[in-house]
Amino acid sequence: MSADTRGAQAEQRAAHYLQQQGLKLIAQNYRGRFGEIDLILRDGAVLVFVEVRLRRNDDFGGAAASIDTRKQQRIIRTAQQYLASLAHIPACRFDVVLMNNCDMQWLKNAFDA
Repeated sequence: MSADTRGAQAEQRAAHYLQQQGLKLIAQNYRGRFGEIDLILRDGAVLVFVEVRLRRNDDFGGAAASIDTRKQQRIIRTAQQYLASLAHIPACRFDVVLMNNCDMQWLKNAFDA
């Protein structure tokens, strides 16, 4: 199985899990000029930008370590581009779903803009 296929499956699994938690899916794989946001969901009145990270093992720090400051800044700039297209800018947050092997961890407010 290719890395792209595994990544797409991880994003689908994360989207399904978050919807089970009551969030409403707005968009998947939103592409902007600065990068891509894996999932955009609504949690009540809050717009949630979600990065999904999959790692087969914890070598090099695992999934959490792969979201460095540079990656955060690209996600933030892409989210700002998305928000600029809206008539009303809602409250928002940045969440991360980490997957290491079979474990899934949802980190709310993983970083700030």
